[in-house]
Amino acid sequence: MEISDASATAQARARTWTKVHQHLGSAPGPLTYEMVHQAAADHLEESDDLDWKRDLPEPPRNGHWNEFAKDVSAMANTRGGLLIYGVANDHKVVGVDWDTADLRQYAQWVRNHVHPYLPDLVMFRLSDGAKTLLVVDVPASEMAPHLVHGRSDKDKEQQAFTVPYRDRDHTAWMAEHQIERAYRDRFTRTGNAEDALSQHSDFLTKTIKAHATGPSAWLVAVARPTRPLPQGVPPLDQDEARLLLSLAKKRGSVLTPRHIPGPMTGMGDALINPRPGLRRWVSSTMEFDFNRSSMVELHHDGTVTMVSNVSWQPRSENERLSAEGSTETDAVPVSQRVIEAGCGDLIAAVQELQRKLRLDSTQQIIATIYAPNGPGPLEPRTPGPFGDGRESTPPYARTPHHIQPVHTLLSPIAGDEEAGHAAQELTNDLMSQFGLWANGGS
Repeated sequence: MEISDASATAQARARTWTKVHQHLGSAPGPLTYEMVHQAAADHLEESDDLDWKRDLPEPPRNGHWNEFAKDVSAMANTRGGLLIYGVANDHKVVGVDWDTADLRQYAQWVRNHVHPYLPDLVMFRLSDGAKTLLVVDVPASEMAPHLVHGRSDKDKEQQAFTVPYRDRDHTAWMAEHQIERAYRDRFTRTGNAEDALSQHSDFLTKTIKAHATGPSAWLVAVARPTRPLPQGVPPLDQDEARLLLSLAKKRGSVLTPRHIPGPMTGMGDALINPRPGLRRWVSSTMEFDFNRSSMVELHHDGTVTMVSNVSWQPRSENERLSAEGSTETDAVPVSQRVIEAGCGDLIAAVQELQRKLRLDSTQQIIATIYAPNGPGPLEPRTPGPFGDGRESTPPYARTPHHIQPVHTLLSPIAGDEEAGHAAQELTNDLMSQFGLWANGGS
């Protein structure tokens, strides 16, 4: 949740198409003070996705519900929208006292009173120098319905849960049949998202199978926004895709500790010369017989896919034996260092595309290890205790024939620490299926 007063950063993470944009006929872009002022001057009426508020949020009193949490939850349960503080009922812009605004407190109210948690909420300041507004941007939630809990009217010691929603220009409470439908819709969205991830993964494995010339193991990863990109957002052009991939390559090494270059580094010029694909940009070395074969795709809908050969070994016999560090075996080697670096590269590419497209939804990520010539044993290769030195297979490691897909989520406002944690979570979950920690421990 964005709670900082770094307005430029917060605005960049807010949605680029709102009720105010629609009313003014504006192109998608950041919301500005001038836009809000004009909408208020036009007496733009409240609706299910716009709520004018004169005063800043206040703590609950006399056992009442937390109004801020209720308003946020209601919009998230409907189709998202804006809460704009500093505009009176007669649409006069009166502003708020920014010195008394406590964004951290407001965020805490949402954490404490709204379930499940809303991670994508953005709060930011708009000002013309004389008057200041607080804008709370509430995206439609894929996890709706969100419940708000507070004290019961009949028994102040009893905690009660309700489900609010926006009914045109006011907040109402869902009836039982509406709650049932909201849960059914959530499960349908979840199933559709998992189907889309599986379709991408299936296509990637078919691509690998067509290009693999011998026994090999591949990291296969897909990241997809949980909410579709708004219509009308222009796709990346080639120069934008080139710059984005270059930035991701640099950031990947920041997110995960590594002692070898990541897959994106090994792609050389192929990475910074993406070619057009079906509603995507594709950087690939799959067609070339050099180094570690990899492919990265930036889809126009915000999806990122990556494949990389995690079993490739240097060509010379001495280098091959040194890298393997174990007796000859029929098992396909799987490099833990490449997996870790690949997960870092993936998360970096996901974040760069999120920021470029101003995606306001959480990314759902799936990763696995695929052997196109299987089934056959996969043998982990791990580095020394300090992450360096030649890789070898621990004597206590398992050699599974199949690896289960692993999942994680990435918030659209995640910083380096959270992003690094997501990359490490993927690595840990993959390596644990070999009976190992990501650092090669037992």
